[in-house]
Amino acid sequence: QVQLVESGGGKVQPGRSLRLSCAASGGVSSLIVMGWHRAPPGKQTELVARVYNGGSIDYADSVKGRFTVSRDSAKNAVFLQMNNLELEDTGVYFCYADEASGRRFWGQGTQVTVSS
Repeated sequence: QVQLVESGGGKVQPGRSLRLSCAASGGVSSLIVMGWHRAPPGKQTELVARVYNGGSIDYADSVKGRFTVSRDSAKNAVFLQMNNLELEDTGVYFCYADEASGRRFWGQGTQVTVSS
């Protein structure tokens, strides 16, 4: 059973930066992709960014050029560097990981609030 624990959320002003971290434990050798989703207030959860074992990376159009996802396989961790944050980036950010079987695991979520 894979467990994911996020950290690094908080409240910042527009234009500032935050870095989210997610540490994975238990059965991590079976994971093929790790990434981040977010749930904006009153909206459905959306993919933010993901990185595959082979190094391929996907970003939501809304964060391209501002966010950077990275993965440390040795430490079983995935990170999300968020720069030039906008009001619309506010939401609960969830780390996730998929196995080759299609099973998905979720972290508990961390709140990111961008407010002036």
